[in-house]
Order: sequence, then structure tokens, then C-alpha cells
Amino acid sequence: MVDTNKDEDVQAQIKAEYDRGAELKAFDDTKAGVKGLVNSGVTEIPRIFHHPSDNLEENFVLGDSQLSIPVIDLGGLTTEKLAKRKEIVERVREASENWGFFQIVNHGIPESVLEEMKDGVRRFYEQATEVKKEYTPENLRSRWFITATLICIAEFQRIGGTRLCVIWLLILQTLKICLYHAGM
Repeated sequence: MVDTNKDEDVQAQIKAEYDRGAELKAFDDTKAGVKGLVNSGVTEIPRIFHHPSDNLEENFVLGDSQLSIPVIDLGGLTTEKLAKRKEIVERVREASENWGFFQIVNHGIPESVLEEMKDGVRRFYEQATEVKKEYTPENLRSRWFITATLICIAEFQRIGGTRLCVIWLLILQTLKICLYHAGM
């Protein structure tokens, strides 16, 4: 017969000794990210990435799920029809609130630019950890604010008050700044 109280005591002791917050902070302080872990030759997945089965939803399904990422067509954004523009803005708001992400189609960005961005991101993450540390949010905070403010003002004026594209531009601008300072 198995003494379940003893098993529960052992589990409680393990949980008490594990300080997830401290481990997360230590991981974040390295600024190396997951790629840094891989490069360091870890042989086991660190506990901070483990999710106990009692925290997972019972109905979590992989594979034949009917879920689909929201797709937003920006093709009508430049139209003079205010109703179409409002519809696009509403879809972005809804997808952001309910999903946190979405796919954009007909955005007008050439495929070559998108591929160049992916290559730039790849090159950035292949750099030494010390180089990447310069671009952590803490180190970019002052530059980010200035860049974000200028882009918001310029984009707001250029497209007559529609702020829809600002986030995308912020991402592109920040990537350009990072790549420029990294000599790429």
C-alpha cells in the first residue's frame, strides 16, 4: 500500500524549495534568451519552462483543432470609404483583445522586404550575447520613446488620423535601429 500522505509531503517540499520567480529573474538577467541556453549546451529543459499538468486546460487539443488565426485584409485601408476603414480598425481591435495576434494580408509590403527582415532578425539572434544585451528593453527605453513618438506623430498626420499602421511601423523602425547599431 502506498502512503499518499508521504507522496504529497514530498511534492509540497519540492514546490516549497523551488522559487520560480527567482529562476525567471536569473534567466532574464542573463539576457541570453532560449538561444543562449541552447548555445550553452543545456541537456535538460529548465524548470521555468515546465507547466504542471494540473495547470493545463482539460480540453487542450493539438492537431485537428478548428482554431484559425484571425486574418485582417488591409486592402481597404486606403479607401475613401470611412465605413470600410472603421471595419478594419474594429477587426484589429477585436483580434488584439481576443487573440493577442493576427495575420495581415494585402499590407503592401513587398515579399523581398519581409524576407530581408527575417534574415536581419536571424543575423541579430546569431550574434554574441554581449552584443544582444545592448538591445534589451532596459537599454533601448530612451531611444524607443523618441522613435515611437516621432513615428506616431508622422503616421497620424500622413494617413489622416488612422493609427492602425503605427505598431507595424514601430516594429520595423526598431528592427532597423537594432540592425543599424549592430552594423548590419
